[in-house]
Amino acid sequence: MTSTRRSFLGASAALASGLGLGASASAQRDPRAAGRPRDKMRLMVVGVANRAAANLNGVAGEEVVVLCDVDRRYLDKAAERFPNALKVTDYREILGDPAKIEELRLDGVVVSTPDHTHYLPSMLALQNGLHVYCEKPLTQSVAQARRLLEAARKHHCTTQMGIQIHAYENFRRVVEAVRGGAVGTVREVVVFVNGTNWSATELPKSEPVPDFLAWQEWLGPTAEREYSPGYHPASWRRYWAFGGGTTADMACHYMDLAFWALELDAPTSLQADGPEPDPECAPAAMRCEYAFPARGARPALTLHWHAAGDRPEDKLKARGLEKWTNGVLYIGDQGWLISNYDNHELGRDEGAPAWTAPDKSIPPSPGHYKEWIDCAAAGTQPTCSFEYSVPLTEAVLLANAAYRGARGKRITWDAKAMKTDNDAVNKLLDISPRKGFDA
Repeated sequence: MTSTRRSFLGASAALASGLGLGASASAQRDPRAAGRPRDKMRLMVVGVANRAAANLNGVAGEEVVVLCDVDRRYLDKAAERFPNALKVTDYREILGDPAKIEELRLDGVVVSTPDHTHYLPSMLALQNGLHVYCEKPLTQSVAQARRLLEAARKHHCTTQMGIQIHAYENFRRVVEAVRGGAVGTVREVVVFVNGTNWSATELPKSEPVPDFLAWQEWLGPTAEREYSPGYHPASWRRYWAFGGGTTADMACHYMDLAFWALELDAPTSLQADGPEPDPECAPAAMRCEYAFPARGARPALTLHWHAAGDRPEDKLKARGLEKWTNGVLYIGDQGWLISNYDNHELGRDEGAPAWTAPDKSIPPSPGHYKEWIDCAAAGTQPTCSFEYSVPLTEAVLLANAAYRGARGKRITWDAKAMKTDNDAVNKLLDISPRKGFDA
């Protein structure tokens, strides 16, 4: 499809330097947009309430041209703030029609829907040359994430996944410390989230569809099923049809810090375990052990993920860290460092050489949303572009696939071929959408 995205007149070296980023292929000029320069992005926002409301606030300083939500209550409320925006309940009405995109002069799309409906609006936007900000996890399946990355590259779009904590100062200081030798060589990292539990033991009871909800559009690509208030607005995370439990909700936030500091990409094997998998409901406890190969000067390492009721008690107790509910624990040959969103703590081994925290080298973020907006203007990529966030998303979603398809078994992962050595897991790497919701 022909690109209709905003005209950006080349990369801004000062901006790219300030964000610690390099220029990307999107630094090309769009000749069709010549003659209509503007200072603000013209945006379509898909999903406007709850988590989506925070994202709408994050881009409220731009031109919000289209508001989309399947819940009329939320849509009408958001329209009070943006009275000039077009209101729609089905994103396909706009994103499936290049002529409308051109008529509205859209530049980008913000996607903040439930996990099962992240993929299609993001893909349609990319295919039309629109910049995309999408909530985590980027998609519901590994294959979907890979296809979004390929589309972003092909259409030269600026992208950002919504892991807002990546912009926090604490994360920057932790990355600097780990890379600066605070704990020596790291061969093991433990990531745990025990303060969140998105699980269920049975499906919620069905009820008639309320008149304010476009239920078919809410279901999107998922197979037909009856409405339940146990799905909308938030508890959909408990069910495989729509989300991925605690792992899909929280692992992108916390594993991000491990991926960033240790420059991880794709594991070569993993083993997930927990209670007997339920065909419909996410578990109350789950763990996954990943093996990452050596990369550059960094040796091979093991990453442990613990979700909800599964807790790394021994590793925490051995270091006096029982008070930590959620965290990333780096274990090195000279000590340990643990961090959550806002704080971190360092423990150096007895006899380890003296260590001094390095000078700040990672500049402050202008804000997770502003990174995306500024980089779109400069023709660069922000810190959580799909180049970075797709490998992270794939690793997270692999844990759920391994748990559901091969609980307790070690499986290998060929990232290039995008397949494991287990047929049951491979079947869970992609999702077949119902008619009308395929890209």
